Amino acid sequence: MPVTLIIGAQWGDEGKGRVADLLGADADVVARYAGGDNAGHTIAVGDEVFKLHLVPSGILHESASCVLGNGMVINPVNLLAEMDQLCSRGVDLSPERFLISSRAHIITPAHVALDRASERALGDEAIGTTLRGIGPSYLDKTGRRGIRAGLMQDAETFADAVHDAIERANEALINAGESPLDARATALKWIDAAMRLAPYIQDTSQYINRRLRDGARVVCEGAQGTMLDLDHGDYPFVTSSSPVAGGALVGLGFGPLHVDRIVGVTKCFSTRVGSGPLLTELDGALGQRLRGSGENFWDEFGTTTGRSRRCGWMDAVILRHAAQVSGFTELFLTKLDILSGIETLKIAGAWELDGVQHELPPANQQDLKRAKPVYESMPGWKADLSGMRHQDDLPQAARDYVRRIGELCDTAVRTVGVGPEREQQITLDDAL
Repeated sequence: MPVTLIIGAQWGDEGKGRVADLLGADADVVARYAGGDNAGHTIAVGDEVFKLHLVPSGILHESASCVLGNGMVINPVNLLAEMDQLCSRGVDLSPERFLISSRAHIITPAHVALDRASERALGDEAIGTTLRGIGPSYLDKTGRRGIRAGLMQDAETFADAVHDAIERANEALINAGESPLDARATALKWIDAAMRLAPYIQDTSQYINRRLRDGARVVCEGAQGTMLDLDHGDYPFVTSSSPVAGGALVGLGFGPLHVDRIVGVTKCFSTRVGSGPLLTELDGALGQRLRGSGENFWDEFGTTTGRSRRCGWMDAVILRHAAQVSGFTELFLTKLDILSGIETLKIAGAWELDGVQHELPPANQQDLKRAKPVYESMPGWKADLSGMRHQDDLPQAARDYVRRIGELCDTAVRTVGVGPEREQQITLDDAL
């Protein structure tokens, strides 16, 4: 059972890319299973910083092959730009080690335009999407009118499909008061992308299952987080795919008996980009302190959008829910170093709704709007954790805080991140 799933336990931006980079060092295959370039993973390798949106984080390990799975939606022009940038920095992106599923769906400029038009039409009720065309692309997929990546192997037919899709979308754009797109110019641009990407396309489900039969270790890298899941998140403030464990199986095409490790990734506090509930949100100086100034890549600003993230205390109700729907075998806790110097820390161990305490979130927005966090307080610590590499180095207050997080969601914290670099992590034992 050689598959590890990496699952975001909050609203995305938990540090999954950093975890995928660490686990990718021992992997034969690293595969993305959902989402598109609305995701953003930042990896620090020595003095170099890599910002990835579509390419799996495992690409930085020469021994690993990387897969873009069938559950993804892909903007071919943006993908090529990312590939070119990585190649210019010496990363091998040959078709032998970088594969694109023929069943993945293609994002066109029409999807991006429709995404923007939809958000503008919603006004104050806007979802807060990344405006990358993700939702409209998945809508076309489920509506059985999408364009699959496999069609790029026949560039002329692919260009015709893109042209027709844009002409169809132009009717909706005009009706919404938006300017139509130039279908011919876009089709020509997309045909160039198709010709370059065609050698990378194959049936990646067959590839992954073949590698599994040969004993390969596969790491599955998700995008976004549990609370953005279409079914299990804060609907309607969600993404259009499934970032939970079940989404990995569907988005890559292998069976559950291959999975032996499910790593839930969570920050030691809560963050969220865009609209939607964040019950533990902090305003004022403390919220700004958690967010940072934006001058460093480790600060709380989106890799993809650059938008500042909303910050708040750790919410164990969300973690319990995430652990339940994905079956975490362990937690990887990131950014513990950011809490140094805060005198008193808080964790929401439950939510109160109409005078009753709940350990799991309600299923609908109306109840969620009335819920309030029930906090427990813990002492903080002053020490700088960034140079610590062993469990015994951590202040007792930090160890107590980590232990309590694990207790509240009945899942052991096995690894703690204390900085952005690869080596800035601490492996924990059961005696914490």
